[in-house]
Amino acid sequence: MTADRPVSREQESSEEVLSVVPYGLRVAAAVSWRALVVAGALTVVGFLAVKLASVVVPVAVALLLAGLFAPAVSWLAVRKVPRGLATAIVLVVGIAVAGGVVTFVVITVTVGMPGLIDQVTASVTDLHTWLRTGPLHLSQGQLDEMLGNLTAMLGRNKSVIASGALTTAVTVGELLAEFVLVVFCLIFFLAQGRAIWVFVLRAVPARLRDRVDVAGRSGFTTLAHYIRGTAAVAFVDAAGIGLGLVIIGVPLAAPLSTLVFLGAFVPVIGSVIAGAVAVLVALVTNGAWSAVIVLAVVVGVMQIESHVLQPLLLGRAVRLHPLAVVLALAAGLVAAGVVGALLAVPLVAVFSSGVRSLTAGPDPE
Repeated sequence: MTADRPVSREQESSEEVLSVVPYGLRVAAAVSWRALVVAGALTVVGFLAVKLASVVVPVAVALLLAGLFAPAVSWLAVRKVPRGLATAIVLVVGIAVAGGVVTFVVITVTVGMPGLIDQVTASVTDLHTWLRTGPLHLSQGQLDEMLGNLTAMLGRNKSVIASGALTTAVTVGELLAEFVLVVFCLIFFLAQGRAIWVFVLRAVPARLRDRVDVAGRSGFTTLAHYIRGTAAVAFVDAAGIGLGLVIIGVPLAAPLSTLVFLGAFVPVIGSVIAGAVAVLVALVTNGAWSAVIVLAVVVGVMQIESHVLQPLLLGRAVRLHPLAVVLALAAGLVAAGVVGALLAVPLVAVFSSGVRSLTAGPDPE
């Protein structure tokens, strides 16, 4: 039988302190310092993401597009088409479709702009008449004063407007560079995505590698389902609202439909803002009754989206609580503006799917 080890004074003092400190406080302290470590790590990651936003955002957008185009590349690869060639075909077709849509929108805007200007001019004339003869009974002198104040305000802010135009020019250059980076990353994600993932897995300890592999694949599957489901919802929204605009006779129906399609990729608020723009255009060009009808069309399409399309196409794949969607959207909007709102929900969906996959099985030995 071995003799008991002597207990040092430090151990006795530590045991006395532990006996004095309540158990709940000890647990709270242990959880708190671990939470501080996690919060510090997240803060560092967020700081680096903000500093490297011009790289992080294009890579994230390329991942979203990879989730959208990957099934087409896999379909061609199964039919004995080399994966590199399949990637080239899908990208060329995708760029051609996007270019065709942009060209159609630009031509539609160019053709419809003169008529839109005439309608806006007529609406401004009607507004001028209403301000003079309506309930407000404004005199011509008051209207001239309002116009003079507006002109003076624009004159005082010429430098701000000019600097804003310069900033816009710089932003366009940055967007072109980021677009090239998106295409470059997308090519490699589609052509060599599996090899890249296997290389990343080498950094994971061997005993956890299988679990992380499953979690990563689950997260990408969720991302792919999210982006494809959102694209389908956006197409239905754009088609429904666009058809309503054409029937009502609102000008620039095609550009407004394109705006609705793009807005649908920002959950909750994107479609609402795009629909509000359509209602405003209808109000300015066709009058109040047309605006009311367009509003009814937008509300109807949004109801179909919320109660039919979203649960059917996204609910099972993403499995995010509406509160989580709203909080993620708000955090992304505050942190990074429109880009943050666009990427926040799919990021949370991928993270949630990966965590569920990691915690689903038994702990690794």
